[in-house]
Amino acid sequence: MHEEEWLAERFEENRSHLRGVAYRMLGSSGDADDAVQEAWLKLSRSGVSGVENLRAWLTTVIARICLDMLRSRNSRRETSQDVEIVEATGDREGAIDPEREALLGESVGLALLVVLEKLDPAERLAFVLHDLFAVPFDEIASIVGRSTEATRQLASRARRRVRGGPTVSDPDLAGQRRVVEAFLAALRGRDFEGLIAVLDPDVTVRTESAEGISEIRGAQNFARSAVAFAENAHLMEMALVDGTVGIVMARGGRLLRAARFSMKEGKISEVNLIVRPVRLRELDLSVLSD
Repeated sequence: MHEEEWLAERFEENRSHLRGVAYRMLGSSGDADDAVQEAWLKLSRSGVSGVENLRAWLTTVIARICLDMLRSRNSRRETSQDVEIVEATGDREGAIDPEREALLGESVGLALLVVLEKLDPAERLAFVLHDLFAVPFDEIASIVGRSTEATRQLASRARRRVRGGPTVSDPDLAGQRRVVEAFLAALRGRDFEGLIAVLDPDVTVRTESAEGISEIRGAQNFARSAVAFAENAHLMEMALVDGTVGIVMARGGRLLRAARFSMKEGKISEVNLIVRPVRLRELDLSVLSD
């Protein structure tokens, strides 16, 4: 067997692992595929002479590639983030299938991808490699160019931001979660009566967008509006939004909108829908624990 064929076989054995690392790092299936392809090019050019653990070597390679991609992405967003988020909500010719993105996201947790997006590149890499793939800190340190202790602190800081901490008592949080779960299930099922069942009859819904603030009042009005847009429900997942149970909507790991809920007697009495990019960036988001 020629060396290139042997390398190709070994790479294919590790492709799923590499794609998993890249997708959690980048939050986009297209970007993850590009990173994996670049990892293959590096492997085919350099060979593996003297490499004892190919999987670990490839993990380091894909991590470096993703780190460079994240840094480049963050640099571009300094001037274009608002445009990117607004454009991501629309249908674009040649765009990646949003349903495919959602299915990939569900395997990771859409809310986790959204929260990871708020970390800086080094924090994200340290958290993903250590907490999700059990890569030792000394190996991660060589990738981010920091000491082992500094890398450990990166992961710890990222972990706190990912997991957050609710500002409400556990019983309140559990009650909120049950209501929001029922709301999301009804939305995904286009169940008008199911939505009415979890909404206060006088619910007020405010939407903060680039055009300003609009308002809908009444359970019937909101339920009709929600059902009309239920086709995007597969892009939604529960998360802690400013310390209370809410919903985030994401595509490709990027937050498109978020919803905060207020409750009264076990029903949703107020909804704040946030679409404006500058407000989305200000939200305190974390992943709901099981």
